Amino acid sequence: MNDHIPMKPETGLDEGIGSIAIIGMAGRFPGAPSVDALWQMVREGRHAFRTFAADEIEDAYDEATRASPDYVPSRPYLDDVGMFDAEFFGMYPREAAMLDPQFRLFLEICWEALESAGCDPFTAKQSIGVFAGSAMSTYLINNILSDRKKAEAFTSGYQVDMFNELVGAINDTLATRVAYKLDLKGPAFTIQSACSTSLLAVTQACQNLLTYGCDMALAGGVSISMPQKRGYIHMEGGMVSPDGFCRPFDAQAGGTVFGSGGGVVLLKRLEDAIDDGDTIHAVIRGYGVNNDGADKVGYTAPSVSGQADAIAAALASAGIDPDSIGYVECHGTATPLGDPIEFNGLMNAFGGDGAEGHCALGSVKGNIGHLDAAAGVTGLIKAALVVRDGDIPPVANFVSPNPHMALENSPFRIPTELVAWEAAGAKRRAGVSSFGVGGTNAHVVLEQAPDRNVLSETSPGRTLILPLSARNEATLAAMRKNLAEALRESTEPLATVAHTLQRGRHAFSHRTAIISRTRDEAIAALESERPISGAAAQDAPPVVFMFPGQGAQHVGMGGALYGTEPVFAEWIDKGADLLEPLIGRDIRGFIRLPDGDAPQELSEALRDTQIAQPALFLVEYATAKLWMSRGLIPEAMIGHSVGEFVAATLSGTMRFEDALGLVAARGRLMQSQSTGAMVSVRSDAETVEAHLCDGVEIAALNAPKLSVISGTFEAMDETCAALDAAGIAYSRLHTSHAFHSAMMDEAARRSKKRLQRPNTAHPPFPIFPV
Repeated sequence: MNDHIPMKPETGLDEGIGSIAIIGMAGRFPGAPSVDALWQMVREGRHAFRTFAADEIEDAYDEATRASPDYVPSRPYLDDVGMFDAEFFGMYPREAAMLDPQFRLFLEICWEALESAGCDPFTAKQSIGVFAGSAMSTYLINNILSDRKKAEAFTSGYQVDMFNELVGAINDTLATRVAYKLDLKGPAFTIQSACSTSLLAVTQACQNLLTYGCDMALAGGVSISMPQKRGYIHMEGGMVSPDGFCRPFDAQAGGTVFGSGGGVVLLKRLEDAIDDGDTIHAVIRGYGVNNDGADKVGYTAPSVSGQADAIAAALASAGIDPDSIGYVECHGTATPLGDPIEFNGLMNAFGGDGAEGHCALGSVKGNIGHLDAAAGVTGLIKAALVVRDGDIPPVANFVSPNPHMALENSPFRIPTELVAWEAAGAKRRAGVSSFGVGGTNAHVVLEQAPDRNVLSETSPGRTLILPLSARNEATLAAMRKNLAEALRESTEPLATVAHTLQRGRHAFSHRTAIISRTRDEAIAALESERPISGAAAQDAPPVVFMFPGQGAQHVGMGGALYGTEPVFAEWIDKGADLLEPLIGRDIRGFIRLPDGDAPQELSEALRDTQIAQPALFLVEYATAKLWMSRGLIPEAMIGHSVGEFVAATLSGTMRFEDALGLVAARGRLMQSQSTGAMVSVRSDAETVEAHLCDGVEIAALNAPKLSVISGTFEAMDETCAALDAAGIAYSRLHTSHAFHSAMMDEAARRSKKRLQRPNTAHPPFPIFPV
């Protein structure tokens, strides 16, 4: 199957069919550079409206206009819209300068949404779509076509001349540029419906997911108008606020205030999200989309019936009773005409028969203003957080209700403080509305995510790896700092953090890894003044597994892995059960880490070849299986002595059971031979040979100046004395016999017959025996 063809399941699941999971969210908002910061602002009832000083204003109004009482020098805005990491997205500075800040920011938050869901777009096998919209490009007019001559050249040569300026600004390229830069193969198209653009994009993403047009979808919108720090002219009865504040549902509401921002959600079919173990912030149960048609006083006016029909369609799509809705994130523009019409539309859709005040109303526009094409997805993000966390926040800037909204005896209320959502055991459900100029209405029904098993903090003693990577060292250093701060503030289990960093992040060239058992250890390592990091090779080197021979063993050599890694423990247990009747004891006693120091009896017993060799084989085999289960597959394997059998078994040359029996038999045969000694000598073979006594021979040449000698105890003592006299360094090995010498000839002869018994096959890996 093509990796980028949407994957339709062979069998359906009863739970979640037809529902869409929100598995990632990201955004930039006035006064809130992230989704978490926005949620904190909303919970506290704060706002980001800003009145500009005279020397800050960047608009083109003359002084007389600015002195008018109708001129309002206020607006919520974004900090640092000119900042963009062009290198990260593979852009030249000139290309980035031509690109509208809306598109730059949307690229960034799409990447963040994917990362928040643990999805690397460059390695994901699922088809990922993009559905998004943006506001008109004032950057093109204000910054690129900044004089009459440039504007005339642009329009005269349209669509060919000034092509770079064109593709950097027209809305058509918003979604497709994200698909291009992030290598997304699903449907990618721009959607425009004025203020309902981004929520409409969400509904179309849901539709594509449900019809298997893609497996995941980025959906959202962005609006950044240039210049940002500018005022506006208020007109009595018009759309904009007279005082620079947005007051949804309030008696003093006089209009909206437009701001800049962007948001995006990552969506996935619910059954797939459950199967993949994704974090689910909320579930989209249903949605409705329509248009007012001509049933209203004017093109730009809202319609009660149109809004009510869209909400009713969403409730019907979700298959739920409106009484089960406990919160509605309204369009909430705070206009004298808009708020009462929206309230009446809700009353018509809900029927007005529910318990009085059971459903809270909200509007994020009271916090950050009207974000135009990004307004709908911002409201969706807020509502998803309300449903997820079970906290209903206050409506910012609300004092007393609009007298044209008949709240008394209605199912609705306006919250004035942060309150816990009491759902009485039922799942929390919310609605989200977004209505566009021209009459395209969208409403989405959200539901609390299914109950999931939440991992607890990692058990003591388990070692975790937290890898980080970036495009350069400076960014990598910043990532270390950011992760340390996040670990301090987050309650997420360290094991899940490690899993996401290992499986859900793209690997860049500059890398580092933190190894820790506890959160405090991880923070300390991240803040170390001497971090271990480096640049990865352009081409990944081949992986070769190397397995040592006897002499590397020690009691408890697999204890930590046995206690924390199920794959490792599974193979140790399987091998131990096979070995017990062959060696007469449970070999796990040598492998698992004992309490306190290893008993002397175990250490002595492990020097016996008939115990040491099966124990080494089993630990090496189980360790290799553990690495392979994590995707580390060798291109070749090499082993020394008993390590050769491990390589042969992993390659498929012999079965695990046969190899284990052979190693146990080989160990017994070698143990039955006369005892002897082995010594590692730091010198070349020619020099060593000149000092050998009868009964000692060279057993192995491990390096040009590293040899191993083997022989009887008496002859070895004489040889070591000769080495001492010559000033040649050496060290005795922890072995019971003189392996790789003539003293093993009889064992080798008898092993040869035994070796002919196992079933063999052609190995898929090359093996280089030593």
